[in-house]
Amino acid sequence: MEEKIFLITAGSGPLECCRAVYKVRELLIAQARKLDLQVEILDEIPAEKTGALQSCTLRFKGFVPEVFMNEWQGTVQWIAASPYRPAHKRKNWFVGVEILENGAPVSWNESEVTFETFRASGPGGQNVNKVESAVRVTHQHTGIQIRVADTRSQLENKSIALKRLAQKLEALQNEQASQLRHDTRNKHLSLERGNPVKVIRGPL
Repeated sequence: MEEKIFLITAGSGPLECCRAVYKVRELLIAQARKLDLQVEILDEIPAEKTGALQSCTLRFKGFVPEVFMNEWQGTVQWIAASPYRPAHKRKNWFVGVEILENGAPVSWNESEVTFETFRASGPGGQNVNKVESAVRVTHQHTGIQIRVADTRSQLENKSIALKRLAQKLEALQNEQASQLRHDTRNKHLSLERGNPVKVIRGPL
């Protein structure tokens, strides 16, 4: 199943931009559901008033049409009077919508692992034993391989290899999560005013 992660951010904009983030989130979720996409809210950073967000991160699962992504990715301009400062002359509020790079999800299921056995060799190429006790496991989804020849027991080596594979996969997931947080911070700071990909007119 395909998945895309959308970040909606007010950048360093005022409270009205945070309100626009909240409203854009509602529109995105409603449109995604019409496209039969699964919607998951990954993260929200609230603003100082209810119904306003500094940023929001959404995950959409399913077939995400290119036209849907192109419609929203970039700067969104919301034209409306301020709901917080009625006398304020400004009526243009900007938010950013970015699609974050999401590493391929790391699945951990033993059915996705292939096993190979071979003879373990000692110093100088001497055989440690005459049976294929050494084990190599390969995680098909990521290509990660673990080779273990710690003991003379194939069963024990297999168990050790699976534990080490699990550690490798956990490290990979942590790395992907760290990269996603880094991308989110960068996108949040780099909101471009002007040249909007979408203009919305309506009350905030």
